[in-house]
Amino acid sequence: MNGEGAAVAFASLAIIAAYHPLVIKAEYYFSKKIWPLFAVCGLAGLAASLFLKGAAAPVAAFWGATNLWCIVEVHAQAKRVEKGWFPKNPRRNSNLTQRHKDTKTQR
Repeated sequence: MNGEGAAVAFASLAIIAAYHPLVIKAEYYFSKKIWPLFAVCGLAGLAASLFLKGAAAPVAAFWGATNLWCIVEVHAQAKRVEKGWFPKNPRRNSNLTQRHKDTKTQR
């Protein structure tokens, strides 16, 4: 029997399960400006998959593709926050709003 297919399936499920809350937390703490990190990780995963063998190659490729998809999802998450479907980070928004107000009053 060959267990590589089951291993890849399990790894894919684990990656999806880990990245669902990761995107939400990333947008909450860092805003959508975190997308370059997802891009670098995604390209690294795809590049690594070219040099790996066995079950590691498709798992690395799936991890890379998931990171690239997170770029889309972190922007979509920002829109969900604007609509009120998810909570805003009060510390981040209040600091940015206060700085913006301070800049206007100094002019």
